[in-house]
Amino acid sequence: MSRTIFCTYLQRDAEGQDFQLYPGDLGKRIFNEISKEAWGEWMKKQTMLINEKKLNMMNPDDRKLLEAEMVRFLFEGHDVHIEGYTPPSE
Repeated sequence: MSRTIFCTYLQRDAEGQDFQLYPGDLGKRIFNEISKEAWGEWMKKQTMLINEKKLNMMNPDDRKLLEAEMVRFLFEGHDVHIEGYTPPSE
């Protein structure tokens, strides 16, 4: 059975996560406030960030950068910006 939450990112009711995907207090906040749809959008942006900036997830500084970008994207309404990246035209 799915949970319905008010998604902070989408600003509407949406299907919530099935379980906590991220550790700690931030993970609890994501579980309670971020929908599956919004998390999927973040996953696309996260992959792009890791690839384009050549982030190493074994490096604590790179993980901190990624976490900061995640908070900005999901909770503060900022899009991910990568120098020199132009999105494909639709």
